[in-house]
Amino acid sequence: MTSRARWLVLAGIAVVVVVVAWVAGREGGDPSAQDAGGSVRLGPDPGQSVREYRADLARQLPPPGQTVLALVQPTAQLDLDAATALAGPTPVETAVFRIPIPRVQTALRFEPVTGPLPGALRVARDRAAFAASADATRLTGRRHDVAAAERRAYDDPSCRYVLALVVRADRARLDALSADPSVRAVQAAPAGTRTRDLALAPLLPEQRTAADPLPDDGPVPPAPGP
Repeated sequence: MTSRARWLVLAGIAVVVVVVAWVAGREGGDPSAQDAGGSVRLGPDPGQSVREYRADLARQLPPPGQTVLALVQPTAQLDLDAATALAGPTPVETAVFRIPIPRVQTALRFEPVTGPLPGALRVARDRAAFAASADATRLTGRRHDVAAAERRAYDDPSCRYVLALVVRADRARLDALSADPSVRAVQAAPAGTRTRDLALAPLLPEQRTAADPLPDDGPVPPAPGP
């Protein structure tokens, strides 16, 4: 085999490996994992004790007068009105959506929020619904059924599908959010962190003791009949 032929064969193998890895990343893994993670993690580490995670959050808050990004994690998931009320005047950069179905793993959907609330949250919700619809189209079996159930749930305005918010706020506002009884945890990013630098892994309401995977053995709500 000539050097040129050997090079072409190796190049072809490399392309196949890249494509296989990309497909595996798209099709496999935990459906609640974020697709594109950044370098600054906000949220507990896998398996971490919830008490240990929360105990360290106050130390990460910025000094007075400094504005940073922060992950606000409510005690329970919120509908759009409640999420808007919680944020108040605080700018929201990202909303994390999740359809809660008992004992069924559903996707976390990370959508940018641009503009005033509640309109911008509705637009972000519609993008999450579109993503669920796309998943239902390309997936099969149980994962298809779950994505289809998610898509239907996004049409219900009373559904509590807001899991967490990324806000941009100063120390005083973050202290106020941390003291809100409806908020479970507020984790601030280091100063200078950009939204694209974040890798988000919010606590789920069902994770009471540790950030462990949730069971995925419950029934998926069926589609309504004709």
